[in-house]
Amino acid sequence: MTVLGAEGMRFALRLVGTMVLARLLTPFDYGLIGMVMVVVNFAQMFKDAGLSMATVQKDRITAEQISALFWLNALISGLLGVGVLVCSPLVSMFYGRPELTAVTAVLSLSFLIEGLAIQHQALLRRHVQFHRLAIITVASQLVGMLITIALALLGWRHWALVGGSLTHALASTLLTFYLCPWMPGRFRRGTGIRDMIGFGGNLTGFNIATYFSQNADNLLIGSYLGADALGIYTRAYHLFMMPVTQIRNPLCQVAMPVLSSLRSQPERYANYYQRVLDCMASCTIPMALYCLLDGDFLIRVFLGSQWTAVVPVFRILAVAGIVRAIAGTRGLVLMSSGFSRRLLYFGAFNSVLNVASFAVGIPFGIEGVASAYAVANYAILLPSLFYCFHGTPVRVSMFVKTLLPPALVSVAAGLAFLGVAQLLQNDGIAAHCVSVSLYCAIYMTLSCLRPQVRETVGLFVKTVASAWPAKIGLGLREAAAVPKAIVK
Repeated sequence: MTVLGAEGMRFALRLVGTMVLARLLTPFDYGLIGMVMVVVNFAQMFKDAGLSMATVQKDRITAEQISALFWLNALISGLLGVGVLVCSPLVSMFYGRPELTAVTAVLSLSFLIEGLAIQHQALLRRHVQFHRLAIITVASQLVGMLITIALALLGWRHWALVGGSLTHALASTLLTFYLCPWMPGRFRRGTGIRDMIGFGGNLTGFNIATYFSQNADNLLIGSYLGADALGIYTRAYHLFMMPVTQIRNPLCQVAMPVLSSLRSQPERYANYYQRVLDCMASCTIPMALYCLLDGDFLIRVFLGSQWTAVVPVFRILAVAGIVRAIAGTRGLVLMSSGFSRRLLYFGAFNSVLNVASFAVGIPFGIEGVASAYAVANYAILLPSLFYCFHGTPVRVSMFVKTLLPPALVSVAAGLAFLGVAQLLQNDGIAAHCVSVSLYCAIYMTLSCLRPQVRETVGLFVKTVASAWPAKIGLGLREAAAVPKAIVK
Protein backbone atom coordinates (compact mmCIF):
# COMPACT_ATOMS: atom_id res chain seq x y z
CA MET A 1 0.00 0.00 0.00
CA THR A 2 2.97 2.29 0.54
CA VAL A 3 3.89 1.79 -3.10
CA LEU A 4 0.35 2.59 -4.22
CA GLY A 5 0.39 5.77 -2.16
CA ALA A 6 3.71 6.80 -3.68
CA GLU A 7 2.44 6.08 -7.19
CA GLY A 8 -0.64 8.15 -6.45
CA MET A 9 1.59 11.08 -5.55
CA ARG A 10 3.70 10.51 -8.66
CA PHE A 11 0.59 10.45 -10.80
CA ALA A 12 -0.58 13.76 -9.32
CA LEU A 13 2.83 15.31 -10.00
CA ARG A 14 2.94 14.02 -13.57
CA LEU A 15 -0.58 15.24 -14.18
CA VAL A 16 0.22 18.73 -12.93
CA GLY A 17 3.44 18.77 -14.91
CA THR A 18 1.65 17.64 -18.07
CA MET A 19 -1.02 20.31 -17.72
CA VAL A 20 1.52 23.10 -17.16
CA LEU A 21 4.04 22.05 -19.80
CA ALA A 22 1.35 21.48 -22.44
CA ARG A 23 0.67 25.20 -22.22
CA LEU A 24 4.36 26.20 -22.32
CA LEU A 25 5.69 23.83 -24.99
CA THR A 26 4.53 22.85 -28.48
CA PRO A 27 3.95 19.50 -30.22
CA PHE A 28 7.16 20.18 -32.14
CA ASP A 29 9.16 20.37 -28.87
CA TYR A 30 7.74 17.07 -27.69
CA GLY A 31 8.26 15.57 -31.12
CA LEU A 32 11.98 16.39 -31.13
CA ILE A 33 12.48 14.77 -27.74
CA GLY A 34 10.34 11.83 -28.85
CA MET A 35 12.72 11.23 -31.76
CA VAL A 36 15.74 11.11 -29.47
CA MET A 37 14.02 9.00 -26.82
CA VAL A 38 13.54 6.19 -29.34
CA VAL A 39 17.33 5.74 -29.26
CA VAL A 40 17.86 6.60 -25.59
CA ASN A 41 15.12 4.25 -24.35
CA PHE A 42 16.54 1.43 -26.45
CA ALA A 43 19.97 1.85 -24.88
CA GLN A 44 18.38 2.12 -21.41
CA MET A 45 17.27 -1.51 -21.59
CA PHE A 46 20.87 -2.73 -21.67
CA LYS A 47 21.87 -0.57 -18.70
CA ASP A 48 20.14 -2.84 -16.19
CA ALA A 49 20.87 -6.06 -18.18
CA GLY A 50 18.16 -7.75 -16.10
CA LEU A 51 20.57 -7.95 -13.15
CA SER A 52 18.41 -5.97 -10.74
CA MET A 53 15.53 -8.41 -11.22
CA ALA A 54 17.99 -11.29 -10.78
CA THR A 55 18.96 -9.77 -7.42
CA VAL A 56 15.32 -9.55 -6.35
CA GLN A 57 14.33 -13.03 -7.53
CA LYS A 58 17.30 -15.12 -6.30
CA ASP A 59 16.64 -17.13 -3.11
CA ARG A 60 19.97 -16.34 -1.46
CA ILE A 61 22.65 -13.89 -2.49
CA THR A 62 26.05 -12.91 -1.06
CA ALA A 63 27.79 -9.57 -0.64
CA GLU A 64 30.42 -10.62 -3.20
CA GLN A 65 27.71 -11.34 -5.78
CA ILE A 66 26.02 -7.98 -5.24
CA SER A 67 29.36 -6.19 -5.61
CA ALA A 68 30.11 -8.04 -8.82
CA LEU A 69 26.70 -7.13 -10.23
CA PHE A 70 27.20 -3.48 -9.20
CA TRP A 71 30.46 -3.20 -11.16
CA LEU A 72 28.93 -4.98 -14.15
CA ASN A 73 26.03 -2.51 -14.18
CA ALA A 74 28.40 0.44 -13.82
CA LEU A 75 30.56 -0.82 -16.70
CA ILE A 76 27.59 -1.50 -18.97
CA SER A 77 26.05 1.90 -18.21
CA GLY A 78 29.31 3.73 -18.94
CA LEU A 79 29.76 1.95 -22.26
CA LEU A 80 26.17 2.68 -23.22
CA GLY A 81 26.60 6.37 -22.41
CA VAL A 82 29.67 6.55 -24.62
CA GLY A 83 27.87 4.63 -27.36
CA VAL A 84 24.89 7.01 -27.36
CA LEU A 85 27.27 9.98 -27.40
CA VAL A 86 29.13 8.59 -30.42
CA CYS A 87 25.86 7.83 -32.24
CA SER A 88 24.38 11.30 -31.68
CA PRO A 89 25.33 12.57 -35.18
CA LEU A 90 23.70 9.49 -36.71
CA VAL A 91 20.44 10.27 -34.93
CA SER A 92 20.50 13.76 -36.39
CA MET A 93 21.21 12.41 -39.88
CA PHE A 94 18.44 9.80 -39.67
CA TYR A 95 15.73 12.35 -38.84
CA GLY A 96 17.26 15.23 -40.79
CA ARG A 97 17.24 17.51 -37.72
CA PRO A 98 20.69 19.04 -36.89
CA GLU A 99 19.63 20.05 -33.36
CA LEU A 100 19.23 16.41 -32.34
CA THR A 101 23.00 15.88 -32.18
CA ALA A 102 23.41 18.08 -29.10
CA VAL A 103 20.21 16.80 -27.48
CA THR A 104 21.28 13.16 -27.83
CA ALA A 105 24.80 13.93 -26.58
CA VAL A 106 23.52 15.63 -23.42
CA LEU A 107 21.00 12.88 -22.65
CA SER A 108 23.80 10.30 -22.83
CA LEU A 109 24.95 11.59 -19.42
CA SER A 110 21.91 9.99 -17.82
CA PHE A 111 23.45 6.53 -18.33
CA LEU A 112 26.50 7.42 -16.27
CA ILE A 113 24.32 8.84 -13.50
CA GLU A 114 21.62 6.17 -13.22
CA GLY A 115 23.83 3.12 -13.70
CA LEU A 116 25.45 3.57 -10.29
CA ALA A 117 22.19 3.17 -8.37
CA ILE A 118 20.76 0.03 -10.03
CA GLN A 119 21.89 -2.52 -7.44
CA HIS A 120 21.17 -0.19 -4.51
CA GLN A 121 17.54 0.05 -5.60
CA ALA A 122 17.42 -3.71 -6.23
CA LEU A 123 18.53 -4.28 -2.64
CA LEU A 124 15.77 -2.02 -1.36
CA ARG A 125 13.19 -3.99 -3.39
CA ARG A 126 14.59 -7.34 -2.28
CA HIS A 127 14.19 -6.36 1.36
CA VAL A 128 10.78 -4.73 0.86
CA GLN A 129 12.02 -1.23 1.71
CA PHE A 130 9.22 0.29 -0.34
CA HIS A 131 8.85 3.36 1.86
CA ARG A 132 12.44 4.35 1.01
CA LEU A 133 11.86 3.68 -2.68
CA ALA A 134 8.73 5.83 -2.42
CA ILE A 135 10.74 8.76 -1.10
CA ILE A 136 13.26 8.36 -3.92
CA THR A 137 10.70 8.22 -6.73
CA VAL A 138 8.41 11.00 -5.49
CA ALA A 139 11.14 13.45 -4.48
CA SER A 140 13.21 12.98 -7.64
CA GLN A 141 10.17 13.38 -9.85
CA LEU A 142 9.16 16.57 -8.03
CA VAL A 143 12.63 18.06 -8.48
CA GLY A 144 12.74 17.10 -12.15
CA MET A 145 9.28 18.53 -12.79
CA LEU A 146 10.08 21.86 -11.11
CA ILE A 147 13.31 22.24 -13.11
CA THR A 148 11.51 21.43 -16.36
CA ILE A 149 8.79 24.00 -15.69
CA ALA A 150 11.33 26.64 -14.67
CA LEU A 151 13.37 26.11 -17.84
CA ALA A 152 10.22 26.16 -19.99
CA LEU A 153 9.21 29.48 -18.45
CA LEU A 154 12.66 30.82 -19.34
CA GLY A 155 12.05 29.88 -22.98
CA TRP A 156 14.35 26.86 -23.24
CA ARG A 157 11.69 24.93 -25.25
CA HIS A 158 12.77 21.31 -25.88
CA TRP A 159 15.89 21.86 -23.77
CA ALA A 160 13.61 22.24 -20.77
CA LEU A 161 12.63 18.58 -21.15
CA VAL A 162 16.30 17.60 -21.43
CA GLY A 163 17.27 19.54 -18.32
CA GLY A 164 14.39 18.09 -16.33
CA SER A 165 15.31 14.56 -17.36
CA LEU A 166 18.93 14.92 -16.24
CA THR A 167 17.90 16.57 -12.97
CA HIS A 168 15.48 13.72 -12.26
CA ALA A 169 18.23 11.14 -12.86
CA LEU A 170 20.73 12.95 -10.62
CA ALA A 171 18.23 13.47 -7.79
CA SER A 172 17.16 9.81 -7.92
CA THR A 173 20.74 8.53 -7.73
CA LEU A 174 21.77 10.83 -4.87
CA LEU A 175 18.66 9.97 -2.84
CA THR A 176 19.27 6.27 -3.46
CA PHE A 177 22.80 6.54 -2.07
CA TYR A 178 21.46 8.42 0.95
CA LEU A 179 18.68 5.97 1.76
CA CYS A 180 20.75 2.86 0.97
CA PRO A 181 24.32 3.65 2.04
CA TRP A 182 25.67 0.26 0.96
CA MET A 183 29.23 0.32 -0.36
CA PRO A 184 30.25 -2.26 -2.97
CA GLY A 185 33.41 -4.27 -2.53
CA ARG A 186 35.98 -5.10 -5.16
CA PHE A 187 34.99 -7.11 -8.21
CA ARG A 188 35.94 -10.77 -7.73
CA ARG A 189 35.83 -13.68 -10.12
CA GLY A 190 34.17 -16.94 -9.23
CA THR A 191 31.33 -15.46 -7.19
CA GLY A 192 28.70 -17.67 -8.84
CA ILE A 193 26.76 -15.04 -10.78
CA ARG A 194 26.69 -16.97 -14.06
CA ASP A 195 23.09 -18.17 -13.58
CA MET A 196 22.01 -14.65 -12.57
CA ILE A 197 23.58 -13.26 -15.75
CA GLY A 198 21.69 -15.90 -17.76
CA PHE A 199 18.40 -14.93 -16.12
CA GLY A 200 19.17 -11.27 -16.74
CA GLY A 201 20.07 -11.99 -20.35
CA ASN A 202 16.70 -13.59 -21.08
CA LEU A 203 14.93 -10.72 -19.36
CA THR A 204 16.96 -8.19 -21.34
CA GLY A 205 16.04 -9.99 -24.55
CA PHE A 206 12.38 -9.73 -23.62
CA ASN A 207 12.79 -6.03 -22.83
CA ILE A 208 14.44 -5.45 -26.22
CA ALA A 209 11.57 -7.16 -28.00
CA THR A 210 9.06 -5.18 -25.94
CA TYR A 211 10.91 -1.98 -26.73
CA PHE A 212 10.54 -2.51 -30.46
CA SER A 213 6.86 -3.31 -30.09
CA GLN A 214 6.31 -0.12 -28.07
CA ASN A 215 8.57 2.28 -29.96
CA ALA A 216 8.37 1.23 -33.60
CA ASP A 217 5.30 3.45 -33.89
CA ASN A 218 7.32 6.48 -32.74
CA LEU A 219 10.11 5.64 -35.17
CA LEU A 220 7.75 5.26 -38.13
CA ILE A 221 5.70 8.36 -37.31
CA GLY A 222 8.80 10.50 -36.76
CA SER A 223 10.34 9.29 -40.04
CA TYR A 224 7.28 9.42 -42.31
CA LEU A 225 4.91 11.94 -40.74
CA GLY A 226 7.26 14.42 -38.99
CA ALA A 227 7.82 15.97 -35.57
CA ASP A 228 4.37 17.59 -35.26
CA ALA A 229 2.54 14.30 -35.86
CA LEU A 230 4.87 12.50 -33.47
CA GLY A 231 4.32 15.17 -30.81
CA ILE A 232 0.54 14.73 -31.06
CA TYR A 233 0.81 10.93 -30.97
CA THR A 234 3.20 10.82 -28.01
CA ARG A 235 1.07 13.25 -25.99
CA ALA A 236 -1.98 11.03 -26.54
CA TYR A 237 -0.03 7.91 -25.64
CA HIS A 238 1.63 9.35 -22.55
CA LEU A 239 -1.52 11.01 -21.22
CA PHE A 240 -3.41 7.74 -21.38
CA MET A 241 -0.55 5.50 -20.20
CA MET A 242 0.33 7.80 -17.31
CA PRO A 243 -2.46 6.59 -14.97
CA VAL A 244 -2.19 3.03 -16.31
CA THR A 245 1.52 2.95 -15.47
CA GLN A 246 0.94 4.40 -12.02
CA ILE A 247 -1.46 1.54 -11.29
CA ARG A 248 0.37 -1.33 -12.99
CA ASN A 249 3.97 -0.66 -11.94
CA PRO A 250 3.52 -0.57 -8.15
CA LEU A 251 1.31 -3.65 -8.16
CA CYS A 252 3.83 -5.61 -10.22
CA GLN A 253 6.71 -4.25 -8.17
CA VAL A 254 5.17 -5.57 -4.95
CA ALA A 255 3.80 -8.79 -6.48
CA MET A 256 7.07 -9.95 -8.07
CA PRO A 257 8.98 -10.88 -4.88
CA VAL A 258 5.84 -12.29 -3.26
CA LEU A 259 4.93 -14.51 -6.21
CA SER A 260 8.55 -15.64 -6.50
CA SER A 261 8.45 -16.81 -2.90
CA LEU A 262 5.19 -18.74 -3.52
CA ARG A 263 6.40 -20.82 -6.47
CA SER A 264 6.35 -23.99 -4.36
CA GLN A 265 2.78 -23.29 -3.13
CA PRO A 266 0.57 -23.34 -6.27
CA GLU A 267 -2.73 -22.60 -4.54
CA ARG A 268 -1.43 -19.61 -2.62
CA TYR A 269 0.35 -18.41 -5.76
CA ALA A 270 -2.86 -18.53 -7.80
CA ASN A 271 -4.89 -16.80 -5.08
CA TYR A 272 -2.36 -14.00 -4.71
CA TYR A 273 -2.13 -13.47 -8.46
CA GLN A 274 -5.92 -13.37 -8.71
CA ARG A 275 -6.01 -10.65 -6.05
CA VAL A 276 -3.40 -8.61 -7.93
CA LEU A 277 -5.25 -9.06 -11.22
CA ASP A 278 -8.60 -8.11 -9.68
CA CYS A 279 -7.12 -4.96 -8.15
CA MET A 280 -5.51 -3.96 -11.45
CA ALA A 281 -8.63 -4.66 -13.52
CA SER A 282 -10.89 -2.83 -11.06
CA CYS A 283 -8.80 0.32 -11.54
CA THR A 284 -7.78 0.25 -15.20
CA ILE A 285 -10.92 -1.01 -16.99
CA PRO A 286 -13.27 1.77 -15.77
CA MET A 287 -10.55 4.37 -16.31
CA ALA A 288 -9.96 3.26 -19.91
CA LEU A 289 -13.69 3.21 -20.64
CA TYR A 290 -14.13 6.73 -19.28
CA CYS A 291 -11.22 7.98 -21.43
CA LEU A 292 -12.98 6.51 -24.45
CA LEU A 293 -16.32 8.13 -23.59
CA ASP A 294 -15.09 11.58 -22.55
CA GLY A 295 -11.74 11.92 -24.30
CA ASP A 296 -12.41 15.34 -25.84
CA PHE A 297 -13.15 16.90 -22.45
CA LEU A 298 -10.05 15.36 -20.86
CA ILE A 299 -7.79 16.70 -23.59
CA ARG A 300 -9.23 20.22 -23.28
CA VAL A 301 -8.73 20.20 -19.52
CA PHE A 302 -5.28 18.64 -19.27
CA LEU A 303 -3.60 19.81 -22.48
CA GLY A 304 -5.63 22.77 -23.71
CA SER A 305 -7.69 23.57 -26.79
CA GLN A 306 -4.58 23.74 -29.02
CA TRP A 307 -4.21 19.95 -28.64
CA THR A 308 -7.60 18.91 -30.05
CA ALA A 309 -5.85 16.80 -32.72
CA VAL A 310 -4.88 14.43 -29.89
CA VAL A 311 -8.51 13.39 -29.21
CA PRO A 312 -9.01 10.71 -31.93
CA VAL A 313 -5.70 9.00 -31.13
CA PHE A 314 -6.38 9.23 -27.39
CA ARG A 315 -9.73 7.48 -27.78
CA ILE A 316 -8.32 4.72 -29.96
CA LEU A 317 -5.54 4.08 -27.46
CA ALA A 318 -8.15 3.90 -24.70
CA VAL A 319 -9.74 0.98 -26.56
CA ALA A 320 -6.39 -0.82 -26.52
CA GLY A 321 -5.82 0.20 -22.92
CA ILE A 322 -8.86 -1.70 -21.65
CA VAL A 323 -6.74 -4.87 -21.83
CA ARG A 324 -3.21 -3.39 -21.96
CA ALA A 325 -2.44 -3.27 -18.24
CA ILE A 326 -4.08 -6.54 -17.26
CA ALA A 327 -2.48 -8.40 -20.17
CA GLY A 328 0.88 -7.16 -18.93
CA THR A 329 0.62 -9.52 -15.97
CA ARG A 330 1.52 -12.38 -18.33
CA GLY A 331 5.15 -11.40 -17.97
CA LEU A 332 4.80 -11.19 -14.20
CA VAL A 333 3.66 -14.83 -14.08
CA LEU A 334 6.49 -16.03 -16.32
CA MET A 335 9.22 -14.11 -14.46
CA SER A 336 8.08 -15.12 -10.98
CA SER A 337 7.76 -18.76 -12.13
CA GLY A 338 11.31 -18.78 -13.49
CA PHE A 339 10.31 -19.18 -17.17
CA SER A 340 12.59 -16.41 -18.44
CA ARG A 341 13.33 -18.17 -21.74
CA ARG A 342 9.63 -18.56 -22.53
CA LEU A 343 9.19 -14.90 -21.68
CA LEU A 344 11.89 -14.08 -24.24
CA TYR A 345 10.13 -16.10 -26.97
CA PHE A 346 6.78 -14.52 -26.22
CA GLY A 347 8.28 -11.03 -26.29
CA ALA A 348 9.89 -11.67 -29.66
CA PHE A 349 6.64 -12.89 -31.22
CA ASN A 350 4.60 -10.06 -29.72
CA SER A 351 7.14 -7.53 -31.00
CA VAL A 352 6.96 -8.85 -34.56
CA LEU A 353 3.16 -8.70 -34.47
CA ASN A 354 3.05 -5.13 -33.18
CA VAL A 355 5.70 -3.82 -35.57
CA ALA A 356 3.85 -5.41 -38.49
CA SER A 357 0.61 -3.76 -37.36
CA PHE A 358 2.33 -0.34 -37.19
CA ALA A 359 3.64 -0.80 -40.72
CA VAL A 360 0.10 -1.60 -41.89
CA GLY A 361 -1.34 1.46 -40.13
CA ILE A 362 1.25 4.13 -41.04
CA PRO A 363 -0.25 4.92 -44.50
CA PHE A 364 -3.44 5.98 -42.69
CA GLY A 365 -1.72 8.46 -40.39
CA ILE A 366 -1.42 8.45 -36.61
CA GLU A 367 -5.03 7.27 -36.23
CA GLY A 368 -4.19 4.29 -38.43
CA VAL A 369 -1.16 3.42 -36.31
CA ALA A 370 -3.19 3.60 -33.10
CA SER A 371 -6.00 1.49 -34.58
CA ALA A 372 -3.56 -1.17 -35.77
CA TYR A 373 -2.03 -1.28 -32.30
CA ALA A 374 -5.44 -1.80 -30.70
CA VAL A 375 -6.37 -4.62 -33.08
CA ALA A 376 -3.04 -6.39 -32.47
CA ASN A 377 -3.51 -6.25 -28.69
CA TYR A 378 -6.91 -7.93 -28.85
CA ALA A 379 -5.88 -10.46 -31.50
CA ILE A 380 -3.03 -11.88 -29.44
CA LEU A 381 -4.68 -11.76 -26.00
CA LEU A 382 -6.31 -15.19 -25.70
CA PRO A 383 -3.59 -17.26 -27.47
CA SER A 384 -0.91 -15.53 -25.40
CA LEU A 385 -2.69 -16.38 -22.15
CA PHE A 386 -2.67 -20.10 -22.95
CA TYR A 387 1.01 -19.93 -23.89
CA CYS A 388 2.16 -17.90 -20.87
CA PHE A 389 0.08 -19.70 -18.23
CA HIS A 390 1.00 -23.22 -19.34
CA GLY A 391 2.87 -25.00 -16.56
CA THR A 392 2.06 -22.31 -13.97
CA PRO A 393 -0.55 -22.29 -11.18
CA VAL A 394 -2.61 -19.73 -13.14
CA ARG A 395 -5.42 -20.79 -15.47
CA VAL A 396 -6.96 -18.88 -18.37
CA SER A 397 -10.46 -19.51 -17.02
CA MET A 398 -9.49 -17.85 -13.73
CA PHE A 399 -8.10 -14.87 -15.65
CA VAL A 400 -11.34 -14.40 -17.61
CA LYS A 401 -13.60 -14.87 -14.57
CA THR A 402 -11.60 -12.28 -12.63
CA LEU A 403 -12.08 -9.67 -15.36
CA LEU A 404 -15.83 -10.13 -15.81
CA PRO A 405 -17.09 -8.29 -12.67
CA PRO A 406 -15.13 -5.03 -13.20
CA ALA A 407 -15.87 -5.12 -16.94
CA LEU A 408 -19.64 -5.54 -16.47
CA VAL A 409 -19.79 -2.89 -13.76
CA SER A 410 -17.83 -0.49 -15.97
CA VAL A 411 -20.27 -1.01 -18.84
CA ALA A 412 -23.22 -0.30 -16.52
CA ALA A 413 -21.59 2.90 -15.29
CA GLY A 414 -20.71 3.86 -18.87
CA LEU A 415 -24.32 3.50 -20.00
CA ALA A 416 -25.42 5.74 -17.15
CA PHE A 417 -22.77 8.27 -18.15
CA LEU A 418 -24.01 8.35 -21.75
CA GLY A 419 -27.60 8.69 -20.58
CA VAL A 420 -26.85 11.69 -18.39
CA ALA A 421 -24.72 13.32 -21.09
CA GLN A 422 -27.55 12.91 -23.59
CA LEU A 423 -30.05 14.33 -21.10
CA LEU A 424 -27.97 17.38 -20.22
CA GLN A 425 -26.92 18.19 -23.81
CA ASN A 426 -24.26 20.52 -22.42
CA ASP A 427 -20.52 20.63 -23.10
CA GLY A 428 -19.66 22.82 -20.13
CA ILE A 429 -17.38 21.85 -17.28
CA ALA A 430 -20.27 21.58 -14.80
CA ALA A 431 -22.15 19.11 -17.00
CA HIS A 432 -19.06 16.96 -17.46
CA CYS A 433 -18.40 16.98 -13.72
CA VAL A 434 -21.95 15.78 -13.07
CA SER A 435 -21.58 12.99 -15.62
CA VAL A 436 -18.21 11.76 -14.38
CA SER A 437 -19.36 11.96 -10.76
CA LEU A 438 -22.30 9.73 -11.58
CA TYR A 439 -20.02 7.37 -13.49
CA CYS A 440 -17.65 7.03 -10.52
CA ALA A 441 -20.49 6.76 -7.98
CA ILE A 442 -22.23 3.96 -9.85
CA TYR A 443 -19.03 2.06 -10.47
CA MET A 444 -17.83 2.33 -6.88
CA THR A 445 -21.24 1.45 -5.43
CA LEU A 446 -21.66 -1.66 -7.55
CA SER A 447 -18.03 -2.69 -7.03
CA CYS A 448 -18.30 -2.42 -3.27
CA LEU A 449 -21.01 -5.08 -3.32
CA ARG A 450 -18.13 -7.53 -3.83
CA PRO A 451 -16.46 -8.61 -0.53
CA GLN A 452 -13.01 -8.73 -2.12
CA VAL A 453 -13.25 -5.08 -3.21
CA ARG A 454 -14.45 -3.99 0.24
CA GLU A 455 -11.52 -5.77 1.87
CA THR A 456 -8.96 -4.19 -0.50
CA VAL A 457 -10.40 -0.68 -0.12
CA GLY A 458 -10.50 -1.00 3.67
CA LEU A 459 -6.88 -2.11 3.82
CA PHE A 460 -5.78 0.73 1.54
CA VAL A 461 -7.61 3.41 3.55
CA LYS A 462 -6.26 2.07 6.84
CA THR A 463 -2.68 2.00 5.53
CA VAL A 464 -2.79 5.46 3.97
CA ALA A 465 -4.37 6.98 7.10
CA SER A 466 -1.90 5.52 9.58
CA ALA A 467 1.19 3.85 8.19
CA TRP A 468 2.10 6.08 5.26
CA PRO A 469 3.23 9.23 7.13
CA ALA A 470 5.02 7.12 9.73
CA LYS A 471 6.94 5.20 7.10
CA ILE A 472 8.05 8.34 5.32
CA GLY A 473 9.29 9.76 8.60
CA LEU A 474 11.07 6.51 9.41
CA GLY A 475 12.81 6.54 6.04
CA LEU A 476 14.07 10.09 6.55
CA ARG A 477 15.13 9.70 10.20
CA GLU A 478 16.86 6.35 9.81
CA ALA A 479 18.28 6.74 6.33
CA ALA A 480 21.70 5.55 7.36
CA ALA A 481 20.38 2.59 9.33
CA VAL A 482 20.20 0.08 6.50
CA PRO A 483 19.81 -3.37 8.06
CA LYS A 484 23.10 -5.25 8.41
CA ALA A 485 21.43 -8.26 6.82
CA ILE A 486 20.40 -6.34 3.70
CA VAL A 487 22.52 -8.78 1.69
CA LYS A 488 21.65 -12.37 2.50
